[in-house]
Amino acid sequence: MIRLTGITKTYPDGNNSLRQVLRGLSLSLARGEFLAVMGASGSGKTTLLSILGALIAPDGGEYLLEGQSVFDGRRTDLADLRNRRIGFVFQEHRLMPQLCLRDNILLPVLAAQSKATAEQAEYAQLLMELSGIAPLARQYPRQVSGGEAGRTALCRALIMKPALLLADEPTGRLDSRTACNIMELLQRINRELGTTVVMVSHSADTASAAQRILTLANGLLS
Repeated sequence: MIRLTGITKTYPDGNNSLRQVLRGLSLSLARGEFLAVMGASGSGKTTLLSILGALIAPDGGEYLLEGQSVFDGRRTDLADLRNRRIGFVFQEHRLMPQLCLRDNILLPVLAAQSKATAEQAEYAQLLMELSGIAPLARQYPRQVSGGEAGRTALCRALIMKPALLLADEPTGRLDSRTACNIMELLQRINRELGTTVVMVSHSADTASAAQRILTLANGLLS
């Protein structure tokens, strides 16, 4: 499903020189796989996730998603690709405080159309039931716990039925019990919905939920 070949990324370091974060990185990932990428702070985990999510382009190398080049210079549909094929889960839940949990989940749908269809509303309900927040559908973010907000953000990331789910330290600010619940939910989504998951984390306990673990160090995966 994913093939990265020779990916490089360099940033200015503020001292009139460049810092190479990714140094010819390569990765192959099968459809339906759950991969965890570990690495120290500053190792390039978020940069890698941003490239996989088509948020930033690499300086060099090739990224194929489902057999198609993501950063082909002729493509004009990256925003649509991100909205329809890729789901994002961040450390910060980024819920809209003026919207109830159900409407937060449907937000990616409403970015493309004025109103959710009956099928989309039913799928939002299914995701809420799967994640155990269905009774909170009409609650607002300020009225729920951090773990419930995290599950809402996960449902929002899945509402467009993405082929790929990217999770950036999804349990980084949660207590151990809530973190365990979120990881169990990610495993269930991977298993029952067949969603391919790539998660970055510095925690070995969190990474252990994945089927495969790779370490990012010195700009390469091993």
